[in-house]
Amino acid sequence: MSKRAKPGTKRLSEVGEAALIERIARRAGRTPGRDWALRIGDDAAILRPRAGDELVFSTDAYVENSHFRFGRESARTIGRRAMVANLSDLAAMGAEPVGALLALSAPRDGALADFDGIVRGLLDEAERFACPLVGGNLTHARAWSLDVTVIGRCPRGKALRRRGLRPGDALFVTGTLGGATLARLKADRAGSALRQVAVPRIAVGRALARIEGVRACIDLSDGLATDLRHLLEGTGLGAELDPAALPRPRGFDRGCSVMGLDPLRVIAGGGEDYELLFSLRSGRDDSVPMRRISALAKRLGIPITRIGQIRSENGIQGLPQAGRGHHF
Repeated sequence: MSKRAKPGTKRLSEVGEAALIERIARRAGRTPGRDWALRIGDDAAILRPRAGDELVFSTDAYVENSHFRFGRESARTIGRRAMVANLSDLAAMGAEPVGALLALSAPRDGALADFDGIVRGLLDEAERFACPLVGGNLTHARAWSLDVTVIGRCPRGKALRRRGLRPGDALFVTGTLGGATLARLKADRAGSALRQVAVPRIAVGRALARIEGVRACIDLSDGLATDLRHLLEGTGLGAELDPAALPRPRGFDRGCSVMGLDPLRVIAGGGEDYELLFSLRSGRDDSVPMRRISALAKRLGIPITRIGQIRSENGIQGLPQAGRGHHF
């Protein structure tokens, strides 16, 4: 059941599409930066690519009762999370955000306050990561949904890819794992609001793209087991992980124990951490890229942890139910 406006509150049908677009444009701003000849206000936005750059695109749908529920999180949190999910894809490619498009669908009797909250949350994250909203579309639907498209750029031929794994390559992960899933499960059990929003690792991705020896990268949106399997697809290779090395948030194991959960299963099968999983080549002298990764972690204040390595044998060792995908 989609959320509708409560009696006595203003509905979207009372405002009209033109006024809703004006509300978005006023919050997003109309003044083009150096990358944009046109933004909100015309039939389409016009981007001016820089010489020597390639453009990177990603899109994702965020649908009510499938990806979010109003009873579990605020409208602003919904908007923030929708934007973060897309920005994380740019981070995994080592791309710099340039702009975003939003196709927003909502019931005619949806609450104007929810509309404003979603737009505000999305624009908060867009501004934080210099990714202006430059256009989009509004339409009526039975349920709320946000279809976000992000545009990034990177030097030609320098984007991070999922390809390039070799036996012996070391596997690294940024930040900590499992916290987003545990927070979601706690909120569901307690019937409380979900406030935690991940941070897309834009700066880390851009820096990794400049480090020689970084071969393959993916963002952890569906859980470590699922996304590692995506990284291995088509290679005939496997991975061996050290369960003790998997970085967790403070108090994570205790929090899992209180809820009767296995910490490793939460890490393996949860999702929405939006950390970066990447490989580093193995060779005679790996000291230089290792030093650069250590320096990067120190400069950005983000832990970057070695969690295992790529091996010739197929399959994933060190994770429970590693081959069965998403568990939460």
